Amino acid sequence: MAVKIRLNRMGAKKNPFYRIVVADSRAPRDGRFIEILGNYDPKKQDAPVNVSEEKVLDWMAKGAQPTDTVRSILRKQGIMKKFADSKGKKS
Repeated sequence: MAVKIRLNRMGAKKNPFYRIVVADSRAPRDGRFIEILGNYDPKKQDAPVNVSEEKVLDWMAKGAQPTDTVRSILRKQGIMKKFADSKGKKS
């Protein structure tokens, strides 16, 4: 089973906010997911992101692949750098 870290759209028409979730890659975008890792609100000033860093690092260590958009969000939060550093230390 291929697992992805991706966005799940929530909110009203023309007023979206997103949950960052772990889901099977075959599941629909707004369908079934495994776990909620955080949320992202692009409509607010500075696009606030709330992410559970420990959960994200744990899922990425298990092999979950973030989508391009989520990878960009995680990079801005500094989580991708922490993952790369922890991966380098294990080798």
